[in-house]
Amino acid sequence: MANESSFDIVCRVEMSECDNAIQQAMREVAQRFDFKGTRCSIRREEAAMLLQADDEYRLRSLTELLEGKLVKRKVPLKALSYGKVEGAAGGTVRQQVGIQQGIPVEKAREIVKRIKASGLKVQAQIREDEVRVSGKSKDDLQAIIQALREQDLGIELQFTNYR
Repeated sequence: MANESSFDIVCRVEMSECDNAIQQAMREVAQRFDFKGTRCSIRREEAAMLLQADDEYRLRSLTELLEGKLVKRKVPLKALSYGKVEGAAGGTVRQQVGIQQGIPVEKAREIVKRIKASGLKVQAQIREDEVRVSGKSKDDLQAIIQALREQDLGIELQFTNYR
């Protein structure tokens, strides 16, 4: 086991970066002319953000503004899952935006299946919300990383703990 290398495949978002992006977006909302006198807000609750606006047009503008700030802070937009737009009190609309932390089980199974289909001599195992890949050859591990980066799995993947 001493000569075996491994790495972890994870999907994590820095919540502090999300908070900073929300604060920057709210500062811009307070200064922008098209948002003057409106009840637009963004707040984070655990692993989700709640966007609230006067109408769907402003909600769309607020979403675009937030996404721009998130991209600047290097938060992957693939890690966001948008809920449906709902009516709220006072004629406003709101939308729940989930922030993905960890790899869902079905995606983890798909990742393991793709790793096994590659034909390289590595083992992949699902560990809670991450996938550990191990093998004797570091070249095989790097080939797996390259192959997974080229495929679109619908989630943002990070490769950590490489040893």
